[in-house]
Amino acid sequence: MISFEGSEGNKLVGNIFGDREAPVALLLHGGGQTRHAWARPARELAESGWCTIAIDLRGHGQSEWVKSGNYSFADFASDNAAVARQIEARFGHKPVVIGASLGGISALLAEGEADHPLFAALVMVDITPSVEREGVNHIRGFMSQRLEEGFASIEEAADAVAAYLPNRKRPPNAEGLKKNLRLHEDGRYRWHWDPRFINGERPIDNGRDEVAPRFAAAARGIDIPTLLVRGRQSELVKDAHVREFLELVPHARYTDISEAGHMVAGDRNDIFASAVAEFLDHFRHAPEALMVAKGRRSELR
Repeated sequence: MISFEGSEGNKLVGNIFGDREAPVALLLHGGGQTRHAWARPARELAESGWCTIAIDLRGHGQSEWVKSGNYSFADFASDNAAVARQIEARFGHKPVVIGASLGGISALLAEGEADHPLFAALVMVDITPSVEREGVNHIRGFMSQRLEEGFASIEEAADAVAAYLPNRKRPPNAEGLKKNLRLHEDGRYRWHWDPRFINGERPIDNGRDEVAPRFAAAARGIDIPTLLVRGRQSELVKDAHVREFLELVPHARYTDISEAGHMVAGDRNDIFASAVAEFLDHFRHAPEALMVAKGRRSELR
């Protein structure tokens, strides 16, 4: 276990794998998930020579539900910046960041708006500054569906997930889903995240139309090695969104994974892990690259 302090003094809980003297890869999950979504990739990266840290984002998993109820993209970005600085202070170098969906776009926002680089490299998993709104609504609909009611059992929650992801093979045992659920005093299971993330005064969708140009501006400010990994069957990131991203970040590399949807790592972890490992390989062999300090970026904006 490892913990960090978010931008509001909120506790962020994580797991750490591998050699603590090795370069650090920070893994940031998507909205509604927990750090356990990265369990397999985190271990595989650790076995290949990385110190991997997977954290629960604010309001998710075992991380603190913030008193303010602030769950906008900017709030997650502020936490990412705080964690990156703490990792550099503790480990002596900037982390590489691998962020899925919310984790990826909030990392891009943090990096692109910072005066100095926070990360050594950025891997964005099935997320771009602009996305398919219908796909967003579908995901939000699933997350809101049993928000208050919850589930009578783990199996009932597994049924809901199977209906939402009909193309994914259902695990023979639903016990693994416990990590994404909390058992409440009324005996019902509810998702392991603060409901205010969806329906609070400052939820994740707060000012989405206004924040889209901010995402694009942040992307233009990215000057670290960047990889976009898309699931070819993604309901969020279409070809047009990829083209737009590559225009905003022209030095970025791009990998398209067939037979994978928005949950890329879960759908095709083998191909995902291989693509990410190949991209990051030069950092493992040349950790001094993580120590390079770059100048201010004001001229890029």
